[in-house]
Amino acid sequence: MTHSARTVLAGLATIRPEVEHLYRDLHRHPELGLREHRTAKKAADALRDFGYDVTEGVGGTGVIGVLGNGDGPVVMARADMDALPVREETGLPYASTVTVTGEEGVEQPVMHACGHDVHVTSLIGCARLMAGERDAWRGTFVALFQPSEEGGNGARAMIDDGLTSKSPRPDVVLAQHVLPCPAGYVGTRTGSFLSAADSLRITVHGRGAHGSMPQAAVDPVVAAAMIVVRLQTVVSREVAAATPAVLTVGSIHAGSGPNVIPDRAVIELNIRTYDDATRTHVLEAIERIVRAECEASRCPRPPEIERISSFPPTVNDEEPTRRVADAFGAYFGDDAHTVERQAASEDMSEIPRAFGAPFTYWAIGGTDPRRYAEAARNGTVSQDIPVNHSAAFAPVVQPTLNTGISALTVAALAWLGR
Repeated sequence: MTHSARTVLAGLATIRPEVEHLYRDLHRHPELGLREHRTAKKAADALRDFGYDVTEGVGGTGVIGVLGNGDGPVVMARADMDALPVREETGLPYASTVTVTGEEGVEQPVMHACGHDVHVTSLIGCARLMAGERDAWRGTFVALFQPSEEGGNGARAMIDDGLTSKSPRPDVVLAQHVLPCPAGYVGTRTGSFLSAADSLRITVHGRGAHGSMPQAAVDPVVAAAMIVVRLQTVVSREVAAATPAVLTVGSIHAGSGPNVIPDRAVIELNIRTYDDATRTHVLEAIERIVRAECEASRCPRPPEIERISSFPPTVNDEEPTRRVADAFGAYFGDDAHTVERQAASEDMSEIPRAFGAPFTYWAIGGTDPRRYAEAARNGTVSQDIPVNHSAAFAPVVQPTLNTGISALTVAALAWLGR
């Protein structure tokens, strides 16, 4: 495998200028979820040039490229394409100045504030190298470019549009994410890696009245306040202390003036959990508490509990993670690490689940190593190093791209290498 990886990656220096140009172009032209038409075309055109069989428009803007190379395993590598409604403040010469009209007619800035431009560029680079050295491997390599990861609906959109019939069934699915670690770093983790995330909107119905006549009202503000307080006991009193979970009430809206009791209050909250059992318990506890508090407050109508968004937990399968970790150790040496569990969330795992395939998902670093080392010496990493979704988040071009391309290639060849 290591010999195959070094053979395939021998061309990395040759494609480096084109890869870096592509990355800067993608960064300068970010697109929001399910609008990634330009990005998808870039990926599809590149794959065709490399000799892949390409299917476009899967789930809206998703792209699948398939490169068959004899009998052997099928390996799928996935990259997400979408950006975020963030105004870029990096000061880079290739910074985004893109704005788009949102659903409510308001202009929104757009930025690759999460690093998906790194992911797309890395997969295109890997796909090119795999196509250029077919004597070094056997099997089928599938490059999948997914829309709308940030919305949590891109993987599902591809699946609902027939993904499993438009791609060979993979023996393993691979994916990676750039994080604010030193560039050159690669980190794997067996088992629970990223949290599940569920956002809920709860509407509490009351009966409005004059502020001086509360006896004529059912005050939804009080009911909402009791719900918020009671929800704080879900994690502290219903989840074991050693089991990580977070429940955050991020928004409450009610009323229009100090002397009017409104007829409704709206609560929005987010939960983070790392396994299905805890997730189910917390969601059921929220519903139980909300309904009980509304009944205790004599609300005239049952509450409405709406799931705004939902991300599954990312739980890496043991065998493929161990195989990739061994391959990374052999290739990257001291730059290969075990990464800590993250509170971020992803919808990538829905793709291997749809195929009934195992998967592994790892991290690569994107921060200037010297800058990171200085912040670590000063104890100011959390203050000085921009994180994903920050307006200042900007992975250094190198060695981030070399690492991203190499990691995908080494991982794929852990199955496909001769």
